[in-house]
Amino acid sequence: MTQVTAQSLRQLKQADIKFSCVTAYDASFARCIAAAGVETMLVGDSLGMVLQGHRDTLPVTIEHMAYHVQCVSRANTSSLVMGDMPFMSYATTEQALQNAACLMRAGAQMVKLEGGAWLSESIYKLTERGIPVCAHLGLTPQSVNTLGGFKVQGRNEADARRIVDDAHEVEAAGAGLLVLECIPSALGGQISKQLAIPVIGIGAGPDTDAQVLVLHDLLGLNPHPPRFVKNFMAGQGSIEDAITAFSEAVKNGQFPTPEHGFKA
Repeated sequence: MTQVTAQSLRQLKQADIKFSCVTAYDASFARCIAAAGVETMLVGDSLGMVLQGHRDTLPVTIEHMAYHVQCVSRANTSSLVMGDMPFMSYATTEQALQNAACLMRAGAQMVKLEGGAWLSESIYKLTERGIPVCAHLGLTPQSVNTLGGFKVQGRNEADARRIVDDAHEVEAAGAGLLVLECIPSALGGQISKQLAIPVIGIGAGPDTDAQVLVLHDLLGLNPHPPRFVKNFMAGQGSIEDAITAFSEAVKNGQFPTPEHGFKA
């Protein structure tokens, strides 16, 4: 594969070609993910749960994220590497600029921020200064205490409208990608159709432009996986085979199926 960029992902969307994304936290798995042909790697703050053993992502710091971005970027050969901005690392535009620069210096090619219209100024300032941004709407895990848990979002008309409006707002501010997490499948498809930028879904139905799963979930290591997860390790001979199976299932439209989605 040639180096994947935000621009090449947009070209895939324009050609109606789906792509895949897998979380990565270290060099060994990053090498496997790239070899499997996965277009995007997310160095997620989910490392707080799957690596550090926390119950949520809130304890993760920018120093943690920079360290793992460095590990992943050293082994990456072709995928676009996104780095999560952790809890309270972008509460102000000044913080966003400083901490995004830290992740970019560590090897990220894009940063991801959770939140809607309130992030517009930060997204604009980041992209104006050469830092590509992926926005994140729906279930935003850093807001778990405000949301009352890891719950599906956008099930009523008002919440769905807010997510749609926020999606248009972050796109207008300059976001190059959008992650939609745990929203009704029909809403995920609606937003993906309306936006020019690629939309990556996780529990957002089959009609987004791409799908992302946490590496440990797709390998069957989560004893209590969410509804939107499938164990791709089952029946495979190696970890790389499992990652390849996930990527191919996404691109062939075989994953996710209706059982992995949510209704309004």
